[in-house]
Amino acid sequence: MDALIHSPFAEVALLLVMAAAIGLPGILLRQPLIVSFITVGLIAGPSALDVVHSDEQIDLLSELGIAVLLFMVGIKLDVKLIRSLGTVALLTGVGQVLFTSIFGYLIGLALGLGYVTSLYVAVALTFSSTIIIVKLLSDKREIDSLHGQIALGFLIVQDLIVVLAMIVLSAIGIGAGDGHGSGSVVTVLASGAAMVALVVLLVRYVASPLTERLARAPELLVIFAIAQAAMFAAVSDLVGLGKEVGGLLAGMSLASTPYRETIAARLAPLRDFLLLFFFIALGATLDLSLLGAHVAGAVVFSLFVLIGNPLIVLAIMGAMGYRKRTSFLAGLTVAQISEFSLIFIAMGVSLGHVQEDALGLVTMVGLVTIAASTYMITYSHQLYAVCEPLLGIFERRGTPRERSEAGAHHGDSCKVLIFGLGRFGTAIGIRLNKRGIRVLGVDFNPLAVRRWRELGLDPEFGDASDPEFVAKLPLSRAEWIVSTIPIHPTGLSHEDTRITLIQLTRASGFRGRIAVTSHSTRDTENLFGEGADIVLEPFQDAADRAVDLLCGAPEEDRTEIPPIETEEKQAS
Repeated sequence: MDALIHSPFAEVALLLVMAAAIGLPGILLRQPLIVSFITVGLIAGPSALDVVHSDEQIDLLSELGIAVLLFMVGIKLDVKLIRSLGTVALLTGVGQVLFTSIFGYLIGLALGLGYVTSLYVAVALTFSSTIIIVKLLSDKREIDSLHGQIALGFLIVQDLIVVLAMIVLSAIGIGAGDGHGSGSVVTVLASGAAMVALVVLLVRYVASPLTERLARAPELLVIFAIAQAAMFAAVSDLVGLGKEVGGLLAGMSLASTPYRETIAARLAPLRDFLLLFFFIALGATLDLSLLGAHVAGAVVFSLFVLIGNPLIVLAIMGAMGYRKRTSFLAGLTVAQISEFSLIFIAMGVSLGHVQEDALGLVTMVGLVTIAASTYMITYSHQLYAVCEPLLGIFERRGTPRERSEAGAHHGDSCKVLIFGLGRFGTAIGIRLNKRGIRVLGVDFNPLAVRRWRELGLDPEFGDASDPEFVAKLPLSRAEWIVSTIPIHPTGLSHEDTRITLIQLTRASGFRGRIAVTSHSTRDTENLFGEGADIVLEPFQDAADRAVDLLCGAPEEDRTEIPPIETEEKQAS
């Protein structure tokens, strides 16, 4: 029986069962699975049930998971997105990393940590989780908003800094380990340069034609991607750069291919499965009896990340001329540390630079900040409403950066305001404009605003759930407000932006009529109850029109509306 319990297969099976059982309540609490997986490791580790004994097998799966994770980051690295957002992504990303590192280092010294440990912890605190942030912003449908695009931009800058930090640490670690640093450092850096040159050659001559052939058999394309991640990680580890850098370079070698999205989508489940073992192994190495000594430090660092990091972004974006609302919402995305923070500290432990108690400290900070920031981002609009009176110092007069995205209220005499400039909203705007009716379109996607301007229509950049913005719109002379905004939950209560818009426009003195879109009968009844005058049902209305056409009704002129592309899609 004892042999059965301690067999590797039985241990892995038990860990998977525990992950599923603990992950379910975590999902119900809207927590990222990282928190649940580390909890599994803590429970399964020596401090609790002590059921993890197959260390070699779990470590192997863990290392492969890290290689695949960094491969996924590399294949998503898109420098074009940073360039398209101008200087804000670069300055905010670099500025946040520098300020967080400096203040974090000083806090570490004040708490009595050593110079090297303080430096490692400070750098680890600068990284935010791209995976978690993208997931939360996507759930809220804010990934295409201005603050969402800026957040993506400086997260990519952070990822690039991760690459540089890991290469430097690997070089220093090899040099220190050999006892005659300079020659070894030069060797490692030369090996890194050779691998980067190999990536450049692959990108230029091999990647696209090879993946095009492999794409004829999708399963082979996925196997090739995994093989490339493992091979680069192994070679990188052999020359002293570490598996992490190799996985990243492997992903970057395929980032320019037209199949990168297909590869990333197919590898995502495997990445999540393998990372389960990294976080379980991490939790299992933590001795709960020793963590008590780090509670005070974990609380201080957690407060610094939850409050200090957003304030740093607020200050930088405010100085650049962005509105306090945009800066606040973007700043909340850095109110946690990431899986890279844990990998970074684990790398320092493996190099002998820091002790394992530093890993425990950063893990505690990770658990607290990831859990808390999830609710902060989910409730971002409500949190902004509470903090708004205190944020005036972070906004320059005139907000010059956002003025270029907005119109100049050319629609002061407009009869119709359309919120939501997707295909449906744009089609309505074009048809009203053809009939000589002045229309003002509103959206928080800069690309949608730009496209409306290219179509010769009047756009206004802004958020329909922002009371300050809505109050400044030319509502007094408008006869209609049309909302084509889809269901947009802004919190755990699933607050509906369409209902928020009805309430805000009425509170701002709008006396005209309001039309909103709906896709279900229950939704329609609820919107009428909230004060909508007309509820548009695009699918039902399109079906009615289709029947009219089939029965011989005359077909009106149609205008083809091109789809709105995100900056990320354009860059790829």
